[in-house]
Amino acid sequence: MLGNDRPRVSLVLTVKNEAATLPALLASIADQTVPPDEVVIVDGGSTDDTLAILERWRDRLPLVIDVFPGASISQGRNRALALARGDIVAVTDGGVVLAPDWLERLVAPFTAPPAEQPDVVAGVFRPAPQTLFEHALAAVTLPDPEEIRAEGFLPSSRSVAYRRSWFLAGVRYPEWLDYCEDVVFDLRLKRAGARFQLARDAVVAYRPRTSLSAFWWQYWHYARGDGKAGLFTLRHLIRYAVYGSVGPVLIWGRHPVVRLAVFLAALSSLRRPWQRLWRRHSALRPRERMLAALLVPVLRAVGDVAKMAGYPVGVWWRIRRYGLRRTWRTIPEIAPGDQYLPDATVQRSTIPRAGEARPAGP
Repeated sequence: MLGNDRPRVSLVLTVKNEAATLPALLASIADQTVPPDEVVIVDGGSTDDTLAILERWRDRLPLVIDVFPGASISQGRNRALALARGDIVAVTDGGVVLAPDWLERLVAPFTAPPAEQPDVVAGVFRPAPQTLFEHALAAVTLPDPEEIRAEGFLPSSRSVAYRRSWFLAGVRYPEWLDYCEDVVFDLRLKRAGARFQLARDAVVAYRPRTSLSAFWWQYWHYARGDGKAGLFTLRHLIRYAVYGSVGPVLIWGRHPVVRLAVFLAALSSLRRPWQRLWRRHSALRPRERMLAALLVPVLRAVGDVAKMAGYPVGVWWRIRRYGLRRTWRTIPEIAPGDQYLPDATVQRSTIPRAGEARPAGP
């Protein structure tokens, strides 16, 4: 448990039409072993019961509710960071459930001796699949926390905390980017000299996509975001080269050794998803486990093809808007004339920490 001398912590997230998943997320925030000093939620223009649900939680959480219709995720996060009052900002997302000690684990490194304190603490997330398809998809797309290497790890904004001073110093989520915005934010923090630390025990539960079409569009959008930002170009080119060479090799490489080499290479690429599936097999019966294992290569191929389809769309978008040579390194986070802090409806319900006086106003 952290002491009373911990830095003030704001928990921020964006939502839009999250009525189905929001109650579980809010309950997990209320159950934190170390509660946040405030919870800043930016709504991007929900048309379901999202705002009504938030209103019902005002007496249980120190909510700051901001209505920002039409905001992208980047705009919503920048808005939330501008409204936040904490020294440390923890960021999560709709559709997840926080482990009870998530915030405690995430904030703990900021209370270390000054020379050891990081600027960014990267949390992790574990899959929370509910169907056989989701088990297979989780094995393909979501690594276990134990697999993550701290060096070079770029945290998702589903599970991360950082000093708000970096935002005040000018590091922003890129508002011209609709996907992969947290990757660019991480890279800009690294380029500015921020010190990263991995907290494998700061865990959120995340449900994978529920259908093949939803998975396709998820990865298509991710790859389009890579193309827009100029991210991971070599990785995408290697994928095109690998898939482009398989057909000719199978057609003209008639020698059994060549075909065996292709087969073994394919098996090698599936090894890790199958290992994950085996480690997580307790939720599946033997027959379901076998069916999920058979789905793994299909899902891997679908994801790769979705990436190959989405990436050039993003590159073409960047060429038309900024030119091929411009990337996340040189494209400003906020376009000239744009305003990341527009007029909006902000409602603050601040519950003070034990022993503190309640603030007189917003």
